[in-house]
Amino acid sequence: MKVEKVKYALWAADWQRCLKFYHELFGGEVTMQSEVWSEIVIENAIIGIHGGGEGKRTWTGLSFQLDDLREGIRRLNECGGELTREPTDTAEDPLHLAMCIDPDGNEFMMTQKRG
Repeated sequence: MKVEKVKYALWAADWQRCLKFYHELFGGEVTMQSEVWSEIVIENAIIGIHGGGEGKRTWTGLSFQLDDLREGIRRLNECGGELTREPTDTAEDPLHLAMCIDPDGNEFMMTQKRG
């Protein structure tokens, strides 16, 4: 057996809005679109968006490491997302970390490597 692809699925009440959000925020390539299942590729990671979600706030476990977290936060707001926790700088944490939410309630992190 050979694994061909790994995909991460998100549920969205408005699949088109969700797809547009990730495309505009991270510049991903939309490779498939439908009401049932859409896919966007961001830095070789495939995010599937499944329509029919309830729009409830849900932790996803997704994390996007950026080269400029402040710019990412600015773009997050422009694209309709929300910052739920400002990035913090601590001696123990090697990454700057911002907690975010997309317009469909999916929570994710944006980080920037320190140093």
